[in-house]
Amino acid sequence: MDLESQAEGKKEAEADDMLRSGPRPIVPYSSMFCLSPTNLLRRFCHYIVTMRYFEMVILVVIALSSIALAAEDPVRTDSSRNNVLKYMDYIFTGVFTFEMVIKMIDLGLLLHPGAYFRDLWNILDFIVVSGALVAFAFSGSKGKDINTIKSLRVLRVLRPLKTIKRLPKLKAVFDCVVNSLKNVLNILIVYMLFMFIFAVIAVQLFKGKFFYCTDESKELERDCRGQYLDYEKEEVEAQPRQWKKYDFHYDNVLWALLTLFTVSTGEGWPMVLKHSVDATYEEQGPSPGFRMELSIFYVVYFVVFPFFFVNIFVALIIITFQEQGDKVMSECSLEKNERACIDFAISAKPLTRYMPQNKQSFQYKTWTFVVSPPFEYFIMAMIALNTVVLMMKFYDAPYEYELMLKCLNIVFTSMFSMECVLKIIAFGVLNYFRDAWNVFDFVTVLGSITDILVTEIAETNNFINLSFLRLFRAARLIKLLRQGYTIRILLWTFVQSFKALPYVCLLIAMLFFIYAIIGMQVFGNIALDDDTSINRHNNFRTFLQALMLLFRSATGEAWHEIMLSCLGNRACDPYANASECGSDFAYFYFVSFIFLCSFLVSPGSCASVCCFTHLIVHISCWFLPLTHVTTQADSMF
Repeated sequence: MDLESQAEGKKEAEADDMLRSGPRPIVPYSSMFCLSPTNLLRRFCHYIVTMRYFEMVILVVIALSSIALAAEDPVRTDSSRNNVLKYMDYIFTGVFTFEMVIKMIDLGLLLHPGAYFRDLWNILDFIVVSGALVAFAFSGSKGKDINTIKSLRVLRVLRPLKTIKRLPKLKAVFDCVVNSLKNVLNILIVYMLFMFIFAVIAVQLFKGKFFYCTDESKELERDCRGQYLDYEKEEVEAQPRQWKKYDFHYDNVLWALLTLFTVSTGEGWPMVLKHSVDATYEEQGPSPGFRMELSIFYVVYFVVFPFFFVNIFVALIIITFQEQGDKVMSECSLEKNERACIDFAISAKPLTRYMPQNKQSFQYKTWTFVVSPPFEYFIMAMIALNTVVLMMKFYDAPYEYELMLKCLNIVFTSMFSMECVLKIIAFGVLNYFRDAWNVFDFVTVLGSITDILVTEIAETNNFINLSFLRLFRAARLIKLLRQGYTIRILLWTFVQSFKALPYVCLLIAMLFFIYAIIGMQVFGNIALDDDTSINRHNNFRTFLQALMLLFRSATGEAWHEIMLSCLGNRACDPYANASECGSDFAYFYFVSFIFLCSFLVSPGSCASVCCFTHLIVHISCWFLPLTHVTTQADSMF
């Protein structure tokens, strides 16, 4: 038995090694109990799955499927566009079903290493495809619950996630995010524990006290009966008195958790604070400033959560991002800083600086002058003074003051023009334009000269309005970035960080895409009302509008009001085939989106930048000793 178990263990280890390395061979186990590794059908499926362009074709189908999802009309469900997209969805689902079936035949189902259902990504594919197939079956039968069909169709938004496992770098970023959430699980538990404690305290303090009467003259619930005259509208109308509850309250722990989470995002908390200090007793309306001492509760809450826990949570995620990046090269003998510095040295492109060989020529003397530190300091001083002059402009200035600023602008433009001329003489035309900074300086000078000429012409010709040329004046400030070694290194670090952002941005874009499609499917048919947060400027009617709404929510701008406007029992668009729209799913939808944006978008971007900040000192040690000018006219610097 020991020999058999050892042989079995060795066989599984060899199978795992084969799965991890090179082109994947066929799994050395029977698939579905009847298809051996030599079975012709299984070998044919394995051949298709391992074809060179198979994954690329699936990626293209995923992209087309995602575009089709974004193009759907959430209001007119029976429109011709949706009918065309429905047949396209049949094709996409057929392709994904074919992919799933041949992979099941190739890999087997579950009982051996490398089987289909032992990979979480394959399980995700199975859920998405099965949901689409069941939705098609339900839509073909009359009398089925329409909400069930809509819920199953929402699973289609998970299709873009199939791209993660097919792009190694994107998968590495995703794994880093998942692992970071695992590592901060302890701090998340403490976070939820303290949130629960504050929620329980809030329930004890404010339960049943966030009610009010629509007639402000009535304080007690028993008096809030009958009708009253409403003078706030253009016409005086008799309105029924109603005993209402504020949108955010503390009547139970769940509502307290939602209210406190909203407060922690910095949205709507002044109004919640006002309702808290105005709260009196149960079955009694608010009284302004009734218990001002309760504001201490919110001060303590803000110190504990937004100022402490949230920052610790974000910091731990950033640290985990960096640690996960180090694990990739854990077997290397060099540390992270040394590897990064060597990578920089290998990929760096040495720049050249021209130097005239004839030291007696006028060109050499000009070159000596323009590369001297005094000249550089003078140019920096002129840029600083030009900045001050740009700040001196204000509305309705006297004519003499405007004339003085115009003359100063001409003086600075002349100085920067002279700088360009001297450098062209010193370096030569070709060598001058080899430097991107010199090209930028030259374009800025040309734009500034054009600005001066157009300004003079515009005084006599009102039809010429090229005010955008004044941007060239502000562009001179960018010249400061090339002055000074430290500034250039910081600028280099900033540029390098963008190279690490694409896959982080792609993951964030995928998050926005999924939530935008879900929003269109669930909230797209809500009637537009300018008195609510779902209006003609802010809605889920189209994919672009949904993205803009989510971007607004991600910035924290009144996301809680949008959430309230998407709740159930809302009026539907006249063209929608429904009597009631919206859903209480909005609570989970917006809270989860804000949570993911707060703890993924910002930490992910910061982590990408932080990965390059450690290079500054090491690049300095490598870079400065190579700064010299050779007598051959070309040198490293």
